[in-house]
Amino acid sequence: MNVRDSALAALVAAIWGFNFVVIDWGMADVPPLLFVAIRFTAVMVPAIYFIARPRAPWRTIVGVGCFMSLGQFGFLYLSMAAGMPPGLAALVLQAQVVFTIVIAAGVLREVPTAAQVAGVVLGVVGLVVVGTGRGGHVPAVALGLCLLGALSWGIGNVVARAARVSGGLSLTVWSALVVPVPMVVLSLLVDGPTVVASALAGFSWQAAVSTAYTAGLASLVGYGIFNGLLARWPSSAVVPWILLAPVVAMASAWALLDQRPNAAEAGGGVLLLVGVLIALRPAGGIRRRPAPAEAEVIEEAALS
Repeated sequence: MNVRDSALAALVAAIWGFNFVVIDWGMADVPPLLFVAIRFTAVMVPAIYFIARPRAPWRTIVGVGCFMSLGQFGFLYLSMAAGMPPGLAALVLQAQVVFTIVIAAGVLREVPTAAQVAGVVLGVVGLVVVGTGRGGHVPAVALGLCLLGALSWGIGNVVARAARVSGGLSLTVWSALVVPVPMVVLSLLVDGPTVVASALAGFSWQAAVSTAYTAGLASLVGYGIFNGLLARWPSSAVVPWILLAPVVAMASAWALLDQRPNAAEAGGGVLLLVGVLIALRPAGGIRRRPAPAEAEVIEEAALS
C-alpha cells in the first residue's frame, strides 16, 4: 500500500484498539447488556434511514446480527464487566480468526492451507499460554466469556461468507436491528428493572462519550475507511493491520489504567498474533483484490 493508505490503516487499527479502553471507561455505571443495546441503537439510528438494506434475505441479516453483533459484543461486554482487562480482551478476541478457519472447514468444506493449520495450532498454543498465565487477576469466567465472544464472531464470519452478501456497511447497520430489544430484555432479567431504570436515568457523560466513540467512530467511521482500503488493495495487504489493534489496546490500558500484562500474557499474546498473521498469509503470495464474499468476511471481522 502507499504511504497515505498505510497511515489510514494504522489509524483505523488505533481507533479499534483504543475502543476497548473506551468501552471499559464508559461501562462503569451502566450494566453491560444494556450498554450493548445502547451502542447498537446508536449504530442503527439514524444510519438506517440513509443506507439501503443489503441485498440479502432476512435470515442472513438476522444471523449476522445474532452472532457478529449480539453474541460477540454481548459476551465481550459481560467479560469486561467480569474483570477482563481491555488490552487482554482485544488480544483474546483475535481468536476469531482461528474459530473462523475451523468452522469454515467444517461447515463450508473450505480445506485450510498448511499455513492456516500452522497458524491455528500456534494461535491455540498462545491462548493456552494466556489462559494458564492469567496471574490470578483475570477471573476464569471472564476469559471464558471473551472466548465465547470470539467464537460468536467466528460463526458470524462464516454466516456472512456463506451468504456472499455485498455491501458490508449496510449489513452492519441493518443487522444492528437484532441487538437492542434482546439485550434490553436480558438486562432486565439479569440486572433487574430497578438497576436498568437507574442506569438510564443517570446515564453519565462518560457513557455518552463512550457510546459515541464505539458506535460512531469505531463502527461507522472506522469501518468506512477500512472498507475503502479493501476496495483498493488486496486483503493480504490490509488485514494484517488489524493486528495492531490489540497492541494499541494493551498499550493504552497500560498507560491509562495501569493494567500491565504479565510475562505469560505478553508471550502468549505474541504467539497468538503470530499465528493469526501466518493464518492470514495468502496462498502462493498472489496479489489480488478480494472476491466479494472474501471481502465481506474480512470487513465484518474488522468491526471489533
